[in-house]
Amino acid sequence: MTTIRTVSSLASVFSFLALLTSPGVVFANSSAPASQASELAPQAVHGMAMHGEPKYPKGFSHFDYINSEAPKGGALKMAIVANGFDSFNPFDIRGVAAAGISNYLYDTLLEYSADEPFSMYGLIAESLETPEDRSYVVFNLRKAARFQDGEPITAEDVKFSFQILTTKGHPFYRNYYADVSKVTVENDHRIRFDFKKTSNRELPLILGQIPILPAHYWEDREFGKNGLTPPVGSGAYRIGNFEAGRSIVYERLDDYWAKDLAVRKGRFNFDQIRYDYYTDDTVALEAFKAGSFDFRVETSAKNWATAYTGDKFDDGAIIKEAIEHHRPTGMQGFVFNTRKNVFKDPRVREALTYGFDFEWTNKNLFYGQYARTNSYFENSELAATGLPSGRELDILEKYRGQLDEDIFTKPFKAPTTDGKQGLRHNLRTAMGLLRSAGYEVRDGKMIHVETGKPLTFEILLFQKTFERVVLPFKNNLARLGIDVSVRLVDSNQYVQRVREFDYDMITQSIGQSDSPGNEQREYWHSSTVNANGSRNYAGVSDPVVDQLVSLVIQAPDRDELVQRTRALDRVLLNGYYVVPLWHLAKDRVAYWSHLKHPKTTPKNGTDLDNWWAEP
Repeated sequence: MTTIRTVSSLASVFSFLALLTSPGVVFANSSAPASQASELAPQAVHGMAMHGEPKYPKGFSHFDYINSEAPKGGALKMAIVANGFDSFNPFDIRGVAAAGISNYLYDTLLEYSADEPFSMYGLIAESLETPEDRSYVVFNLRKAARFQDGEPITAEDVKFSFQILTTKGHPFYRNYYADVSKVTVENDHRIRFDFKKTSNRELPLILGQIPILPAHYWEDREFGKNGLTPPVGSGAYRIGNFEAGRSIVYERLDDYWAKDLAVRKGRFNFDQIRYDYYTDDTVALEAFKAGSFDFRVETSAKNWATAYTGDKFDDGAIIKEAIEHHRPTGMQGFVFNTRKNVFKDPRVREALTYGFDFEWTNKNLFYGQYARTNSYFENSELAATGLPSGRELDILEKYRGQLDEDIFTKPFKAPTTDGKQGLRHNLRTAMGLLRSAGYEVRDGKMIHVETGKPLTFEILLFQKTFERVVLPFKNNLARLGIDVSVRLVDSNQYVQRVREFDYDMITQSIGQSDSPGNEQREYWHSSTVNANGSRNYAGVSDPVVDQLVSLVIQAPDRDELVQRTRALDRVLLNGYYVVPLWHLAKDRVAYWSHLKHPKTTPKNGTDLDNWWAEP
C-alpha cells in the first residue's frame, strides 16, 4: 500500500520527489462457503482494515492521535528548497507541481488511519461494500459531498477521476490500478469497481485513495495543459495568492463540507498555509531562525547538532524536538541503474558497496546520529534478519535454483569498518569481487579484461550538501582504480533525468509503508523497467522478484504478508541494487512556539495537518 496523495504535509519536505491485503473484515454472512460468498450481498461498512478488524468502530468521533478541540485559525508558513514550480497538476508527469497541492486541494473516497498498519475509513464515500473474496468493491458516496465550486460529487466524478488518472495521469496510476477490469456507475451516489483477479486483496482499500477531480471542470480543458490556472478541487483548501515558481498560499474553506466528519475532526486547522521556495538550504535555515517561516524538518545531522542554538532556542521561542516514530524507514542509498552495462554484473555492484565507509561518515559528518540500514523495510517487522527460516524459508525454497546460495547461508549485513573490518580489508574484498567479475588493474585503472573498458560511472546529484557524503565514497573507489565523476544539476533537471532513467547512479530514498502491496510493482517489477516516470530506479528485472511481488500483493493475512515481504526483502538485498546508507527513527523538527501539536504521536510520526496555531 502506498499513499497516492500526500498523507502528511511533511512528505514534500522530506523529499520533493516523493510523490502507505487478506480476510479480516467480518461480514454478516462470513461463515458462508467461499463459493456462495460472492453471491451474497455484502454488508456496507464504515471502514475496513487490510487484515483483521479496523480499530475504530462505526460512529467513532475522531482519531485517537487528534486533538478534536484544536482551534481553527492562524497561518502556517513553510519553506521548500527547490527551483520553483510550473504546474498546479500533481497527477501529470509533465512539469513540477506546487508543493502541497495534492494534499490540500483534493479529497479521496476514504481516509487513512495513521495508527494502524493499513485501515481506511469513509470520507467522500460514506461506506463501502465488498464480498469476502474481494472480487469487487462498491462505494456509497455521501450526498453532502461537494466540490469547491459547490457542485455535488457524484459517481460520475469518481469514474472520471479513475479514467483520467489511469489514461493521462502519471504512469504510477496505471500500474497501481492495473487489476481493475470494469467501472460501473450504478446511480449518482453509488459506483462499483470489478477486478481481474481476486487475489489482490488490497484493491478495495487502495481504490479509496483516488483523488476525486470534478468532471465538469475538466470537460472543456486538456488535462496535461492546465499550467498555473488554479483548478477546482474537492479538499479542505483552495489555491489563494501565488507567485509563479516562488510562493503559493492555500486558503481553508469555511464551508468545507467534510469539516465535522470523524476523519476530519481536529485536522486542517490553519486558515492559511503558505509555501515559499528557496534555492539554498542554508539560506532557508537562516530564514527560519529569523521568523520567515514557522516549521522545519531538519535532514542534516550537522545542522541538528550545531545550528539550532541561540537566544530564540534558549528562551523557548523556537522549539527543537526529535519526535520518535514507528513507521518503516525504507531504504536510502546510492542506487545503481542496472539498465547501464557498467552495473549489469551483481558482483560489481556488491564490490562497490565495500567502498562506502558508513562508520567514518556517521562519526565525522553526522555526529553519530544514524544507524546503518540493512533492509528495504527497516524499522519494522517486515525486515529480513538472520538466516531465512520457517515460512520465509519455505517461500524461498521454491526458487532455490534461481537464487544465489548466499541467500540461504549468509545473513545480509552491509559492509562495516568497525573493529577488524576496516576500510583496507573492505577494499581487498571489493578487489576480489571485481576480479571474479573479469576486472584487473592496469596502470592504476580498473579495466575489464575482455572489453578493455575502464570501470567508470557518474553520480547524479541535485543537493550540493550531499557532495560531502559522495566525495569520500568517490575517493575510496579511486583507490581501486575506479573513476567516479559527480554531476550537480538543478532540481528540475534532476527530476526530468530521473524520470527518464538518464543516470548511472543517484541517491534516493525508497519509502515503505507497514502494509506493502501494489506499489511494490512500481518499485521492482520488470513491467516498469522501461516505463518513464516509474519508481523502479534501479531497473530491477528478475522473474523471482516479479513472483515475490505478486505474492506480497496476494498475501491472505498479516502473518503471511510479513513472511512474503521478508522473502522479497532478502532477495532484493542479495541483488545489491543499492549501496545502503542510513536511517533515523525520529523526526527532527524545529518550530516556533505558537505552533502546537497533539500529545499523542501516531506510529507514522509527525503530521502537520494535525497541528494548530495558538490563538
